This record gives sequence, C-alpha cells and structure tokens, in this order.
Amino acid sequence: MSAVRIITNDQVAKAMAQVDRANYVRDPSSAYEDSPQPIGHAATISAPHMHAYAASHVLSYLHPGARVLDVGSGSGYLAAVFHHLVGPTGTVVGIEHVDELTKWSLENLRKDGLGEAVDEGKITIVTGDGREGYESGGPYDVIHVGAAAPSTPRKLIEQLASPGRMFIPVGTHIQSILHIDKDQDGKVTETQVMGVSYVPLTDLDKQKATRQWL
Repeated sequence: MSAVRIITNDQVAKAMAQVDRANYVRDPSSAYEDSPQPIGHAATISAPHMHAYAASHVLSYLHPGARVLDVGSGSGYLAAVFHHLVGPTGTVVGIEHVDELTKWSLENLRKDGLGEAVDEGKITIVTGDGREGYESGGPYDVIHVGAAAPSTPRKLIEQLASPGRMFIPVGTHIQSILHIDKDQDGKVTETQVMGVSYVPLTDLDKQKATRQWL
C-alpha cells in the first residue's frame, strides 16, 4: 500500500510490514485486501488503510516507552502494529469484551512471532468493557477506539495522559473521527477529523443479539 501512497508515513509502513495480516483474519486468502473483514461475534478487522490512518494520526505520541490502550482490540492486529511503533520499552494493552476474541487474538500474536512480547507484558490483551478503559495500565499516551461510541466515554478521557491523544469514532447515524487531545496541563480539546462508518461501540449483550454474532 505504501507503493500506491495509501500509507504515506515510512514509520507506519515499516511497522505494518512487520505484522502479517494473514495471522489476524479468519480467511487468509483475502488477508491482503484493503477492506474490512468479519472476524466473528459481530466484529470486524478494519481495512488496512484505516489502521494506517489511525496509526499515523497518533504517531507523534507513540514515542519509545509510550503506553497505548486499544479499545475493541478484536483480532490483535493493531495491538501488534502499536507494539512495533512504541518499541521494546513501550506497552500496549488491548481490551475486548468478547472473551473468545481475546483468546483468539493472543493466539494470533503468538503465531505472528510476538509470544515473547506477550509473556513479558509488553502486549496485554484483557476481556472487559472497553468503554470503562483499563485503569491499571494507564495513564495512556495514546488511546485508540476501534468502534463508534454515541458520545466520548468520560472514563477514557480520564485515563488519557497529559499530554496524550485519543483517536475515536463518535456518532450513531452520522459518525466522525475525533482527536481528543489532553495537553500537559490537563486541558482537553476535541477536533473533528473526517466522516467514517464504524461498527458501534456497544455492550456485549447487544452485540450478541445481532445476526452477525456467529
């Protein structure tokens, strides 16, 4: 994708090249298509260009040693990309409310050669309500939210470091990516970036009720 300028940042391109998407999808034959794909349980893995876009927009906060929270971590793909971006001194926490996906994502990470990072706690994947964040791993320099919230979850803002940035789709019928920035003094600002269409950030029971659950 970098060859056709879908990924325009060399650092992001290098990190994504270190992660084999075939290890994080249900159908490896379509792993390298630039499109979202279902991973079961009414969840999807985003298209590669959206992962590149998200990583590029938080890149200035992904310094060595940074702490990252990935809400709705799904297959574990973006957690792996973030791990390569923050380096061996950084930590990445993925939170996913479908326990079956949590377990599968850990298998995926190990299959992709990141078993040591998991064992050492450089990458942690937990089962929980991502809208509540994961306080014990914070504060986070970067919070990425992979599903659309009806409004910005206050708990996530509280767990954002000063300075820090959250990348989050917000809205129901009309959705937009927001940058939620917290400066060194704790002042929070919101910037609307672009219109998008994401699956909703919802509770587990509502997700189970959809026809796409299986």
